[in-house]
Amino acid sequence: MLETYHNILYAKVTRIEYEYYFTYANSRMASKKLIEKTRLYVEKELADDGSGHDWWHVYRVWSIAKKIAQKESADQTIVELAALLHDIADWKFNDGDESTGPKQAASWLNKNGAAPRLVGEVCEIISTLSYKGANVATPMRTIEGKIVQDADRLDAIGAVGIARAFAYGGNKNRLMYHPDEAPTMHESFDHYKNNKGHTINHFYEKLLLLKDRMNTQSAKNLAEQRHLFMENYLNRFYKEWNGDV
Repeated sequence: MLETYHNILYAKVTRIEYEYYFTYANSRMASKKLIEKTRLYVEKELADDGSGHDWWHVYRVWSIAKKIAQKESADQTIVELAALLHDIADWKFNDGDESTGPKQAASWLNKNGAAPRLVGEVCEIISTLSYKGANVATPMRTIEGKIVQDADRLDAIGAVGIARAFAYGGNKNRLMYHPDEAPTMHESFDHYKNNKGHTINHFYEKLLLLKDRMNTQSAKNLAEQRHLFMENYLNRFYKEWNGDV
């Protein structure tokens, strides 16, 4: 009798375990399909961008975010989708409208059957991701948001960050440098959004400040060398500008 009871109990436990892992496997497979479909969508949408906010920027952010997410034991699906969709409709190219990106991301995810909770998490990250000015705090609620924010900011500094800064400046028809125009430490997002300063000022108004705004230790470690590279670059830039080398 006792042996029969144990056999029944074992069968129930085995069935529950099987159902759990079957459900998990199906869920993970669905997530991978959605991520791959999103990757193809974003690559197509941003393929021709020349402002430094192109598909390859997204690809780098996605790649860095995945690595940090593994170290931080974060929800990989949320991290990957938010990283892939974070620039799908950037406010800088949509008349300053901050709601365009989250709306377009939500539309895409809903159309592809994403769970409401997933849509909400991803869109919250996208809506709170951006740098908003030197004196404006941009906290992230979740570890997934912190990771994507870090990955995006890492791609804004270092050698690639420098290249992207000048690409964006050229795209917006801004001067490369003007020695009589000092940087502005913006006190509000509106002030930052409406800034028309030259590209070198952007280093002081944003890029050189990002090292100390990283959330995760992994990002902080990576930011150190990228930050140092920018400082060395600026020293060289001023020497060449003045004809000293």
